Amino acid sequence: MNKPIMAKATAVWLVDNTTITFKQVADFCDLHELEVQGIADGDVAQGVKGFDPIANNQLTQEEIDAAEKSPAHALKLKYNAAALGEEKRRGPRYTPLSKRQDRPAAILWLVKFHPELTDGQISKLVGTTKPTILSLRERTHWNISNIQPVDPVALGLTKQSELDAAVQKANLKKAKEGGVMSDDERRKLVSTEQSLGMPDEPKIPTAISGLETFTLSDHVKDEKKSDHLDADSLFNLPDNDEDGDDEKS
Repeated sequence: MNKPIMAKATAVWLVDNTTITFKQVADFCDLHELEVQGIADGDVAQGVKGFDPIANNQLTQEEIDAAEKSPAHALKLKYNAAALGEEKRRGPRYTPLSKRQDRPAAILWLVKFHPELTDGQISKLVGTTKPTILSLRERTHWNISNIQPVDPVALGLTKQSELDAAVQKANLKKAKEGGVMSDDERRKLVSTEQSLGMPDEPKIPTAISGLETFTLSDHVKDEKKSDHLDADSLFNLPDNDEDGDDEKS
């Protein structure tokens, strides 16, 4: 970690409880010196309660005393083994509100062009939930008729390096498990540039969803068969006059 947790609240505490210079506080808390001065003037961080870095195992009193004696002394964050790894992201990726409406299109693209990715990998890439991914996989999403697949890299929801790493990891896992990618799956593996140049998929109105496999072939065959029988019956009508003559003779 390069800065203390709750950096601004820590700066508030240091300004209120020590004589350390604004620059020393700014360097330690990763803030601008003018921002620290604004804290001292009451223009910044109004209502923020100070966070004691000594009580919370981030600074020692000796370190603060050394900084108060020498304005050139740079505060050093106390080593805390329990805090290692805290800077790493945990859980799903945070997606800005302005881009959340693009997530279904990104998920649909990943499901279509990278079927080897697991739901967990997709969730981490674009910051979504497994039920949402499942609804798009099974095309039961409430807005599925209006969603077109779009590369999440182009949408800014993930980085190309992260997507490539996820795909490579999924392929390695599949290879270890003995799975072989089908030709259809291989054809779906396209680059960002290729996917952006593809035409939109034709949309099927929800009112006739499920009728795309409907065929009239059997019905046409029945009609032709019926017409053929009618024609045969016309040509094979009995000749009443001839029968009558035979009986008379």
